[in-house]
Amino acid sequence: MGRKPHRALVPGGGLEPPHLAAADFESAASTDSAIPAGKEADYAGCRCGPARPPAVQCAVFSRFSASFYAVLTLSDFDYTLPDELIAQAPLPERSASRLLVLGERAPTDAHIRDLPQWLNPGDLLVFNDTRVMHARLYGRKDSGGQVEVLVERLTGEREALAQVRASKTPRPGSRLTLEDAFEVEVLGREGEFFMLRSLSDAPLLDLLERHGRLPLPPYIDRAAVEADENRYQTVFARETGSVAAPTAGLHFDEALLAAVEARGVRTARVTLHVGAGTFQPVRVENLAEHHMHSERFQLSADTAQAIADTRAAGGRVIAIGTTSLRCLESAAAACGDGPLTACSGDTRLFITPGYAFRVIDGLLTNFHLPKSTLLMLVSALAGRRRMFDAYAHAIAQRYRFFSYGDAMFIPARMKDDDEV
Repeated sequence: MGRKPHRALVPGGGLEPPHLAAADFESAASTDSAIPAGKEADYAGCRCGPARPPAVQCAVFSRFSASFYAVLTLSDFDYTLPDELIAQAPLPERSASRLLVLGERAPTDAHIRDLPQWLNPGDLLVFNDTRVMHARLYGRKDSGGQVEVLVERLTGEREALAQVRASKTPRPGSRLTLEDAFEVEVLGREGEFFMLRSLSDAPLLDLLERHGRLPLPPYIDRAAVEADENRYQTVFARETGSVAAPTAGLHFDEALLAAVEARGVRTARVTLHVGAGTFQPVRVENLAEHHMHSERFQLSADTAQAIADTRAAGGRVIAIGTTSLRCLESAAAACGDGPLTACSGDTRLFITPGYAFRVIDGLLTNFHLPKSTLLMLVSALAGRRRMFDAYAHAIAQRYRFFSYGDAMFIPARMKDDDEV
C-alpha cells in the first residue's frame, strides 16, 4: 500500500500531520501556540533564584537583531524533500546512522559512531533524559461516538491536559471510556486543550503506561510496533512526560557513550518534556506573529555546575538535540543576568536567526521539517544559507530525515557572511 499523497513536501506547502491536525480535532495544540512576538514569553512557575519577570519575559525577543529578524518570513525556511527520504523505521543499530558535520566550508559525510573524533577532551555533552509516555488512547463518548485522545501533560495524579479528536466537542461533565479500560471526565477547556480527570483510583500515569499507545510522529506511516517501545526511547530516558522522543539522543547506544567517555568528554542531563505541538506547522508568514507552544523543563544544580566547570576549563557545551538546547537557553533566560543555576518551569522560547546564544556552543540534531521552528533554530546557530546548503547536500546524498533519520553535527556557532 503506497503512502498517502499529503506526506510529500512541496514548495510553500510544508508537511501537515494527519493526526491531531487542527481541521480534525476539537483541540489542536500548535507547535506554535501562544505568545505574540514582542510580548511576554511565558515562563509560568519558573524557579531560578530571585524572580526577574521583565528579564525572563522579554528574553525571547531581546536577543534578536531586529533588522535581521524583520526580513525573515516563513517562506525563507521552506524546502522540498522527496517523500522516500522520510525514515519510517530505525536502522538495526542506533549508532549506524549517518552524520553530516558542518564546517565553515563544505560539510563532511561521516557516521554517528564517528562522533567522538569531532569532540575534544573537556567538552560537555548535555542530554535530555525525558521519556515518552503512552499518550495516545482510543475510546468512545457516552453517546457512543468514537474519540482519540492525546495526553499533552499530566497536571496531577489523576488529571491531564489533552487533545481530543471527536465528531462533536465533548461537553464539560461528559465521560469518555478509553481503551475499554477506564473512564475520564471532561472538566472543561484550557486554551486549545481539554482538561480530563480519571475516575479510576489508580494514578493516571500508570493507566497510560498500561493501556495507552506509543505516539509515533505523524509523518511515520504506520502504527507503533513492539520494536518502537525500545527504539523510540533513548537509552538514558528516565523522566516520563513527553509525547515525542528527543530524537538526537536516539543515536546513542552504550558503545557510543563509552567511546565518548574514553575521549575525555563529560556528559550531563536536563529534562524538557516534548509536547505534541512540536509537530504542528507554523501558520503565519510573518514570524513576528508566530505563537510558540509551551513545554516544561528542568535544569539541575549538578548540570549547571558541570556547565560552569566546562566553561572555566575552556571546553565546549554541546547540546544533544534541540530540546536540550531549548532547555539550556530557557534556563539562561530565566536566570536573567545572573549565573546559570538550577531552574524549572515552562518555556515558550522561540529562536530564529539573530538570536544570541548564551549557553551552548555546538549541537547534534536530526534533520527538521520545512517551515518548522526547529529549522529556524538550527539556522540561528549555523546560519540560514549554510544550513540550507547542508540540507541540499543531505538530500542529494540520500540522507534519511526526521525522527528515525540521520543526524547533523554543528560543532560551533557560525554565521552567514551577510548576517548582522
